Amino acid sequence: MLMSNAKSSCTDEEISAWLRGLLTIAWADGNFDEDEQKMIANLTQDELHPVSFEAGFEPIAPEELAAVLGKSTAKGEDFLRTAVMVALADGTYSLSEDEVIHNFCTALGHKVEAIEALRHTIQQSKSDPQGPSSQIVFDANVAPVAGTPLSSRLPKPHQKNVLQPVKDWLDAWEVHDPRVAHFVCKMIPPQCPFERDVVLFGRKIVHIPAMCKINPLYEQLVGMRFRALCYLADECKEDVSIYC
Repeated sequence: MLMSNAKSSCTDEEISAWLRGLLTIAWADGNFDEDEQKMIANLTQDELHPVSFEAGFEPIAPEELAAVLGKSTAKGEDFLRTAVMVALADGTYSLSEDEVIHNFCTALGHKVEAIEALRHTIQQSKSDPQGPSSQIVFDANVAPVAGTPLSSRLPKPHQKNVLQPVKDWLDAWEVHDPRVAHFVCKMIPPQCPFERDVVLFGRKIVHIPAMCKINPLYEQLVGMRFRALCYLADECKEDVSIYC
C-alpha cells in the first residue's frame, strides 16, 4: 500500500478516472493476452481500484472522464501527457490510440499542439506510397513515415522535427499526485530494454534494436519517470529503491 507524506492534489474519484483513462489507452489496440493482463494488474495493484480482468475492465468514456477532471483544467492536460506516455511507451503510435486520445482531448477542452503533431504523422501515413498503415513506427530523430522502420528513410537536410512539440510538451509535465507517480514509475522501465536477435533453427530471423534506438521520445519518457521518482523521494519521503 502507498505510504505517502505528501498531500494528494487529486480526489479518489479523480485518480480512479485518471487510471481508467490510461488503461483505456492501453486497451485501444485490442484485448490483452495473459502476460499483458499480469502487467496491468501489477501496475494497479497498489492503487485505489486494482483492475480485475475476471470482473471485466470497463473503459472510461471521454464524457465521463471530463465530468470528473473538468474542462480546460491543468489536471486534464496532465492526464493527456500521461496518456500520450502510455501510447508511446512501446515506440509505436497507432490509429486506435490516436482516436481515443483525440476524443479525450476534445472532451477535456484542450487543443494541444503536440497531439496535433502526432495526428499529423498518422495523416501523412495515409498518403504514403507504400500504402496506409494502422500504426507509426518511430526511429530516433526522424519524422514518422507510415508503417516502416524510419531508419530506412533519410531525413531531408532542413526537415522540421515534427516530434519537437511532443518532446517540449512531455518535458513540461509536473508531478502532483503520489498515485500517478507510482503508475509512471511502474509503466516506464528503469533502463533501456536491450537489443536482441530473434533466432529460429539456428538462423537469425530478425534483429530488434534497443528501445532507446526505436523511440525518439525515450528520453522524454525517462525524464517523466525521473521526475516521478524525485517527487516520491523528496516530497513524499518514500523509499523508491524498488524502482531502481
